[in-house]
Amino acid sequence: MSAPRSWLYVPGHRPDRIAKALASVADAVVIDLEDAVPAGRKHEARDHALSALTRRDPAGPQVWVRVNPPVDTLGRTDVEAMAHSGVDGLRLPRSEEAAVVRWVAQTTDLPLQLLLETALGLSRAAELAAAHERVVGLGLGEADLAADLLVGSPSGLDWARGAVVVASRAAGLTSPVQSVWTDVADLEGLRASSQAGLASGFFGRSVVHPAQLRVVHEVYTPSPDAVSAARAIVATAARAEADGEVAVLDAGGRFIDGAVVARARVVLDRVPTHVTTTESGGH
Repeated sequence: MSAPRSWLYVPGHRPDRIAKALASVADAVVIDLEDAVPAGRKHEARDHALSALTRRDPAGPQVWVRVNPPVDTLGRTDVEAMAHSGVDGLRLPRSEEAAVVRWVAQTTDLPLQLLLETALGLSRAAELAAAHERVVGLGLGEADLAADLLVGSPSGLDWARGAVVVASRAAGLTSPVQSVWTDVADLEGLRASSQAGLASGFFGRSVVHPAQLRVVHEVYTPSPDAVSAARAIVATAARAEADGEVAVLDAGGRFIDGAVVARARVVLDRVPTHVTTTESGGH
């Protein structure tokens, strides 16, 4: 299965929106029990998430849940409820403590994505990434992180984005998923930001509205030319290996070694298993 290009957040207290999200072209849906849910409706949101998981289409998008911070009773209850729910994985907000990550992993045995939303969490990125083998990814919660760091513009987080890419790859994790673009109407801004993210080592993006899916999918789907070039590189490397060579020039005079081949294989791994032609929609 190729890595998701899009991660569509949907508030857990809105079963109508959950149903629409699960029927969308999103590669993954994240049912949110945390920031998008009013304080008085947290238990209701958890129940709706559990109900949706029992009715999910196995051929549909991946389904993840963002629980409340598992350092408090509400978050721990979320974690325990999701342990045998059929969810594909959990997103843990405000990750700061390796011991908490280990408790969630041991309690659920689910894949975990850790959201780094504070200076403390970001400073411990390497430790958190290595906290347990069920940690599969890191990501930034940029709005909360910017507030904690007193950052006044999006570019002020460029160094943090680089840091989370380095921490992810150093730990052998997948490339991190980009944080949300909150200006739903600004699709060109979303495109430019996503292109910058791809160039900086991110893959895939969290989105807050189905209207953003088409742009994210376009940016994070390898182009036909890129796929053809990657296949040619892999084929050339295979022929070179058969001849006992580890590096070779291809027909265009490009030098191909192990690093180039590894990059080509990443491109091929990112080709979606299916792509639809109507990748847009609304709440």
